[in-house]
Amino acid sequence: MIITFVSAGLCIFLVVVLVQFLHTVWWTPIRIQHIMASQGIKGPAYRFLHGNTKEIVRMRRESTSTPLDNSYNPVFARIMPDIHAWRKLYGRNYLSWQGPQAQLVVTDPESVKEIMNNKDGSYHKARPDQFLKKLLGDGIVGMVPAMIASVETMLERWRQHEGKEIEVNNESRLLSSEVISRTAFGSSYLEGEKIFAMLTEMGMISSRNRFKVRLPGIRKFLKSRDDLESDKLQQAIQELIIAMINKREEKMKRGEENNYGSDFLGSLLKANHDPDEKNRVSVDEMVDECITFYLAGQETTNAILAWSLLLLAIHTDWQEKARKEVFELFGQQNPNAEGIARLKIVSII
Repeated sequence: MIITFVSAGLCIFLVVVLVQFLHTVWWTPIRIQHIMASQGIKGPAYRFLHGNTKEIVRMRRESTSTPLDNSYNPVFARIMPDIHAWRKLYGRNYLSWQGPQAQLVVTDPESVKEIMNNKDGSYHKARPDQFLKKLLGDGIVGMVPAMIASVETMLERWRQHEGKEIEVNNESRLLSSEVISRTAFGSSYLEGEKIFAMLTEMGMISSRNRFKVRLPGIRKFLKSRDDLESDKLQQAIQELIIAMINKREEKMKRGEENNYGSDFLGSLLKANHDPDEKNRVSVDEMVDECITFYLAGQETTNAILAWSLLLLAIHTDWQEKARKEVFELFGQQNPNAEGIARLKIVSII
C-alpha cells in the first residue's frame, strides 16, 4: 500500500515537472513567437532548447575565420554577423532566442530613443547571467599623473623593441589595466593588478558560456567546472578588495595618512564613513563598485584604444594631424587635464 502510494506520488511529481519543463522550453516560446508575429515582429525560428544560439555561434565563427582587411567599413558585419544578417532579412526590429529566452532586438533609432528615455519605467533593466553577475556585481560604472607614469613605462618598453614587431592589442590591454589599477587603488595598484588578472579569467569564463543553454533549474543541483571556478574567483576577488579596504583604514587609524586618499578606493571609503546614513555605502557596495569600475573601464578603454591605433595605422594623415596638434599645444611637456580638453583633432579621433 505504501509502495503504491509513493509510486503514484512520484509519477505525479515527474508528470508535473515534465509539464513545467515543456511549458518553459516549448509552449511559452511558440506562444511568444506567434504573438510577436501577429504584431509584425518576425525573426529566425525558435529551435527547441537552444533557440538561435547555435546559429549565432556558427555565424560569428565563420565571420572571424578570415583576417580583417584594411577596410574598417564592414566591421559590424564581422563582429555581429547575426544582427547584420537578420536585420536585413526581418527588419530593424526582430525577435531572436537565447535558448528559450526571447530577445527583442531593436535597431530602429526612434524606438531606441524611446527605450533609452524610459520615462515611465516601462523597460526594465535586464538581469545579467550568473557568470556576468559575478563579474560585474551590482555597482555602476582621472588622474593624469598616474596615466602619464603608466604611458611612460609602456613607451620605455617599446624603445627596447625598436625595429621589432609589437603586439599592440596586448600592449593596450596592459596599459589600460595599469592605468585603472593606479587610478582606482592608488598605491595599492599592484594588488589591483592581481584583481584584474582574476577578472580577466572571469571574463573568459563568461565569454565561453555566453551561448551555452542550460536546462531550467539544473545549476541549483549540478554545477559545472566553470561554475565552481567562477565561485572560487569571485570569493578571491572579494577577499582581495576587502583586504585593501582594511589596509587603507588601518593606515588612517595609525596616523600614517591624513585621509583615505584621492583615488577611487579613497572616495568609496569616505562614502562608507559618511555621517549621513542616506549617502553611506556598505562594504558589499564598495566591492561591487571596485569590480565594475575596473572591468567596465578596462574593457572599454582597451577596445577603443586598440581600435583607434589600428585606424591611425591605416590613416597616416590623421596621425600627422594629431601629432602636430599635440606638439603645438604641449611642446615637450607632459599633457595636463586642462590642455587635453582643448585637443580638437585628438577628440575627433
